[in-house]
Amino acid sequence: MKKQIPSIELRKVLEQGSGMTAGVDFHLAFSPEREDPGNPDSKVAIIPKVVGGLTPLCLEKAMTLYGRAITSLVPVASCRVAEATKLLENVFRSVNIALVNELKMVYGAMDIDIWEVIEAAKTKPFGFMPFYPGPGLGGHCIPIDPFYLTWKAREFGQHTRFIELAGEINTSMPDYVVKIASEALNQECKPVKGSRILILGLAYKANVDDDRESPTYKLIEKFESLGATVAYHDPHVPVIPMTREHADYAGRKSVAAITPDHDLIVLTTGHDEYKTFDFSGFQIPLVDTRNAVGFKPAKYFKA
Repeated sequence: MKKQIPSIELRKVLEQGSGMTAGVDFHLAFSPEREDPGNPDSKVAIIPKVVGGLTPLCLEKAMTLYGRAITSLVPVASCRVAEATKLLENVFRSVNIALVNELKMVYGAMDIDIWEVIEAAKTKPFGFMPFYPGPGLGGHCIPIDPFYLTWKAREFGQHTRFIELAGEINTSMPDYVVKIASEALNQECKPVKGSRILILGLAYKANVDDDRESPTYKLIEKFESLGATVAYHDPHVPVIPMTREHADYAGRKSVAAITPDHDLIVLTTGHDEYKTFDFSGFQIPLVDTRNAVGFKPAKYFKA
């Protein structure tokens, strides 16, 4: 006999706190958030919205509610299906980002530019969707949601090997960036210890002010543990807020300007400001983890 899934957590809270029964005394539904921060063309009203209800009437009520604001609704059989849809969407992104992150390292060893490869591959009009590598995963969804499923799967005797492998690859990317940065400094006859490093970008994604789970925090931590002095620049995050894992960074401020009075610059977020900034006159190395720099310095490295 298959193990039964426990009642959803919110249902437990609502029923125990009120003495009422979901689907009888109140309606309960789930509709996952879909948004694309930093994309000016992404409008909530036109993004199809998945909706699942605890009962058919719950679904009907939720559809009526969301139908007042959303153009396209996608009803599914249950709250569980709606929740699983959200997990699939984020697992899909996580494993594909892990794939290109791994290929970035493999192709890098072969002196092949992964970004050029992706640009060429995406000309195929079928069977391919471009994903892009970076210094690690950030945001409030992709670094976390897949592991909800990993945790839940274990209750059913299932092992999410593919998801966990993708997680290992993505969480290892800051180490790869540190390796490339160390090699760049080594060419200057400088160790990481004692070097002054400027990181460009604290937000997890270009042109947003959201720093949640940003891999930049891991990079700051790793560089400082090796003895470097680290500063950051981000016009969208002028002051580091209180965070769950790096509370000791709270209150640090972005430097006012990007200047060459450092030993190394590491770009971690592809803000538009960095794409148009002229680095061509800088004599220090620059490590670009986003393929974002348009006006490159002579000592330019991709990571």
